[in-house]
Amino acid sequence: MGYLGNRPAEAYSAFQKQDFSTSATTSYTLDHPVSNQNEIALFINFVRQEPTAAYTASGTTLTLTSATTSSDDMYCVYLGKAVQTVNPPSGSVGSSQVASTIITGQTAETSIATDDTVLIHDTSAGALRKMTRANFVSGVGGTNTPAFFASSSSDQAYNDVTTTKIAYTNEVFDTGSVYDASTNYRFTPGFAGKSYIAAGAWSSDNQTSIYEQRLLLYKNGSDLVHVENEQSSSREWKSSYLNLHGVFSHTDSDYFEVYGYFNTNDGGSAIFPSGSGNNAIFRNFFYGYKIIE
Repeated sequence: MGYLGNRPAEAYSAFQKQDFSTSATTSYTLDHPVSNQNEIALFINFVRQEPTAAYTASGTTLTLTSATTSSDDMYCVYLGKAVQTVNPPSGSVGSSQVASTIITGQTAETSIATDDTVLIHDTSAGALRKMTRANFVSGVGGTNTPAFFASSSSDQAYNDVTTTKIAYTNEVFDTGSVYDASTNYRFTPGFAGKSYIAAGAWSSDNQTSIYEQRLLLYKNGSDLVHVENEQSSSREWKSSYLNLHGVFSHTDSDYFEVYGYFNTNDGGSAIFPSGSGNNAIFRNFFYGYKIIE
């Protein structure tokens, strides 16, 4: 249907119904004022009553010819008051009322601001919700933190045939304060899940007498995994390098440490030299970060 001038703002209408709490009386109050009884259809015990003969109405006053009882069921429909609204009635719009091309032709955003909102479906509530971009991003995926990286800041000597903790005292970074570089040189994740953990160590012996070296990752004070470089005692090397790495499960309070072990022909001590510059960081190192699942 065409219109001259502006289109009416109120586009949806529905007849209003009113239920009454009945009692032994002839007088009732209407929710909406009417001009006369012909503007409502009155039903008592599901039987429509005849206007004027059974009831009269004016303004918000409804008067019955005969009194009802408390067990009667009475309601009316406002024939003269089709209440109009700008929005469709609640629950009246379904998928069949929405065109499949509703999104087609809309502007495609290439970026999103922190306070922009996205539409999601809350399955527990069975309802649509909006969420800011900042909150949405924080609930999706995650970051690989906590994370840390530590290295040796000075040479460290080890006794022969003795498993000794490696002191990675140079804390390059520690996001989440999960590594203790001053006391026990351990990584405590602080969350339950999985972390990628790696360690490396370079050994040297001026006596050129090392024939076995081990690098061990301890979890809660016990050997979890280790790597080893070994040859016959008749063959020796002056230096050796070992590293280990992997993804490990843990609780929030589990802790990880790195140990070294040497076996020499002369019974003397070996060292993990710290080096200088980049060598100081990457020669002997211990690091880890959270795995996003």
